[in-house]
Amino acid sequence: MKIVLLGYMGSGKSAIGKYLAEKLNYEFVDLDVYISNKLNMSIVSIFETRGELYFRKLEHQFLQEILNTEDKFVLSLGGGTPCYYNNYEYYYGKKDISSFYLKASIATLFDRLIHDKANRPLINTFSDEELKEFIAKHLFERNEFYTKADHVIDVNDKSITSISEEILSILA
Repeated sequence: MKIVLLGYMGSGKSAIGKYLAEKLNYEFVDLDVYISNKLNMSIVSIFETRGELYFRKLEHQFLQEILNTEDKFVLSLGGGTPCYYNNYEYYYGKKDISSFYLKASIATLFDRLIHDKANRPLINTFSDEELKEFIAKHLFERNEFYTKADHVIDVNDKSITSISEEILSILA
């Protein structure tokens, strides 16, 4: 079984993915880290030197590479991954892949991202008010892609453990 976690930046994909992978004794793969390691560059550097379009092409290529392996893993996608190049088609409706949308409210995402703006190339120049508007706009635009996941998990006011246990109960 391959498990794909998707959702907006700050929704907990990496933290929950690591926890799930440990519980299942699966490999954990963070798509952004995978790309960064392949290019030996940070995501911020890729965005700054090559641009978002270049990054999205790499993201598409490496997503296919990962999903085409026979390995069992938990994969954490980037927040925009499902929205470009029809990437969702690589995990949507596949019998050996379960996808989970980690759904967080605008307030939850804002509270999590406000302190991590410097490490996030899409939001590192925004004021607090601009950030809140940006999150709301993005969630609206991305909703149709996120909700194509097999399962939607509300992550507001829940711990990593409780969210993971909810996912594990669905998989059982």
